[in-house]
This record gives sequence, structure tokens and C-alpha cells, in this order.
Amino acid sequence: MLKGKTALVTGSTSGIGLGIAKGLARQGAHVVLNGFGDSQGPCAEVRAAAAQAGHDVRVEYHGADMSRPADIEDMMAFAARELGRVDILVNNAGIQHVANTEDFPVERWDSILAINLSSAFHTTRLALPAMKAANWGRIINVASVHGLVASAQKAAYVAAKHGVVGLTKVVALETATTGVTCNAICPGWVLTPLVQKQVDAKAAAQGISIEAATRQLLGEKEPSMQFTTPEELAELAVFFCSSAANNVRGVAWNMDGGWMAQ
Repeated sequence: MLKGKTALVTGSTSGIGLGIAKGLARQGAHVVLNGFGDSQGPCAEVRAAAAQAGHDVRVEYHGADMSRPADIEDMMAFAARELGRVDILVNNAGIQHVANTEDFPVERWDSILAINLSSAFHTTRLALPAMKAANWGRIINVASVHGLVASAQKAAYVAAKHGVVGLTKVVALETATTGVTCNAICPGWVLTPLVQKQVDAKAAAQGISIEAATRQLLGEKEPSMQFTTPEELAELAVFFCSSAANNVRGVAWNMDGGWMAQ
């Protein structure tokens, strides 16, 4: 479905971003990965996913620090130079810190806003001109259920993710008469390394097992009592890229096991 297209997925060396990158590659899209850590394993996983689906795709990597606008500009230029314009932009990069608002470190607030929100603005502003010129593009912002509701001790994360949902709506309105769409995915709990740290911290703080901490985490918010998977989120991203979603614009689509239904 996406043969000949190029996708750039930020924060894609693990977790949700890697899952979405693999899902897009299975549809034939070339992929630019971004993130911290060793890139060889994730690149190999994306190539393998494409090959399994019968596609020979190019997979590149750029290690841009998503808190630095200059790095982001270099990454977008790299993607255009190596693989042509960015047809599909997935803004997924994100970090987390948990603390009461009065105790929240200022530097953590600044870094979360920079990586979780401002980076999406920078990639989007740089991707839009070529998308508009081609009259086709997909911008998919990985927000969170915390872009729709709040939880205590997550001031920066909730503020950033609400901002991502707002940015999504603005860009959707600005591109409404074009072939470019912009939508947000709002997952509930997904067992990524970021969430595993929260589970581990809960277990350590209460002196309980990882299994008990996991049940407690899910039981507090998610009626389904199960994690959403990166593979499920990837399928939603693929849908947003399909012709069936040509007129899906500005939505904040929650995949949260019933969290928002309460």
C-alpha cells in the first residue's frame, strides 16, 4: 500500500515507534529511524519485517537529539537527501518524569516540553512544504490518553501531550483542503521501556512483585486490564495512511482499553 513512500518515525529505536516503523515497512515504505542507543538492531528488525511481507525497503537512521531544533533540521534534510521527501511523518519521541508540581525539576519540565511537544512542531513545519507541493502526506502524532485527561504527578507530560493534540487539530485545519492529513494516536498503557520503569518503581516503592504492580497499574485506569501493543498501534497508523482515511482529519484517536469510557 505504501510502496515508494518514505516514512520518518522519531523515537523509533524501541517501543511504540519501532512497532510503527515495522508496520509501515510491511506496507512497503522506506523508513528513517531516530532515537538513542544502538541503531543496528532496530534497523535490522524493520528490514526483516519488510522482507517478511515481500518488500525490499531502505532503512536509514539519524541520531538527532529531538530537544535540539538544529538536529531536527539536519535529520529532515538527511531524510530528503537520502530517500526523497518525507511522505509520512510519525512524531513519537517522548520522555517522562513523575513528581508533584511544586517539586518538579525545572530542567525536566523544559526537556519534556522540548522533546514531547516542540519536536513535533519542528518536524511538522519542515515536512509540510513538500507534502503540500505533492498534495499527499500523512502526519501522525503519537500523543497519549494523557493528551485527553490528566493524572497526578505528570504536569509536564500531560501539558505536552495536550499540546500535541492541539497542534494536531491546527495542522489538520490548515491542510483541510489538501491531500495532507494530520491525526493523533492516544494510547493508554503500552508496555514500553518507559512504562516498565513506572511498574518497577511502583513495585519497589510498595515492596510488591512486578506482576502485582502491573495489575495495580492497569487496574487504576484501564478497564480491559491489558496493555495495548505497539503492533496494534502500528495497524492504526497504517489505517491513517490508507485511502480509507483520506477524510479523517484532526482526530485524537484513543486506544486505551476503555480508559476514556469511564
